[in-house]
Amino acid sequence: MQQKLILITNDDSINSGGIKALVQIAKQFGEVVVVAPDKAQSGMGHAITINHPLRLSPSNVFHDIKAFSCSGTPVDCVKLAIYEVLHRKPDLLLSGINHGENTSTNVLYSGTMSAAIEGAMEGIPSIGFSLADYAQDADFTQGKNWISKIISNVLESNLPHNTCLNVNIPKLKEQEIKGTRICKQAHAFWSDRFDKRLDQFGNPYYWLTGDFTEIDKREDTDLAVLKDGFISIVPTHFDLTNHAVIENLKSFNL
Repeated sequence: MQQKLILITNDDSINSGGIKALVQIAKQFGEVVVVAPDKAQSGMGHAITINHPLRLSPSNVFHDIKAFSCSGTPVDCVKLAIYEVLHRKPDLLLSGINHGENTSTNVLYSGTMSAAIEGAMEGIPSIGFSLADYAQDADFTQGKNWISKIISNVLESNLPHNTCLNVNIPKLKEQEIKGTRICKQAHAFWSDRFDKRLDQFGNPYYWLTGDFTEIDKREDTDLAVLKDGFISIVPTHFDLTNHAVIENLKSFNL
């Protein structure tokens, strides 16, 4: 039987601790190939590169694992991997492990989840993994047995068409994690503000900052589940249509 082919990418760069941990977990399930950004690409969302050429360079970061660094975004990495590196669609796409959680509306900004969504758009079973720990020395091996279990289940049972999984792991030791919960994306948003500064010439520049505002009080959301010590698993797809209001909009005088 042919080995499963597993593509791994991320948005924190090919040198990040999260992707190294994910490679170690995934290689027990088949042949792993890594195509990941050559620098951090957090917050790139589903961006692609169209104004300048992309560069793809072999990397020995993972020693015995075939790997390439890419000058583009996470979505660029997925596209290049499928059509220029693998020349076929992999059996599974894994993205992460992200340095920080990707709950609620953060999935719209996340390069990690956009790579997984791109995989789903290509008809590939895809999973985005994130660790809810922003510390510089975050331990990405937390939850490794749970990650293995999720990967195994997806390989055995596949996923519904056009669907990927958004998996967030709480900042807890492995033995403290209570389990997994299938749940919904929470309703929350960023209250943005800008830190305005002046350069040496007196010209203004800005750093984006803000506060994450949670307005969803339901107990079956990714934010609630994560706070309760469970791994949150949200089935995610790329159809942004609000189907519930289509009939209502048909009554408009348009």
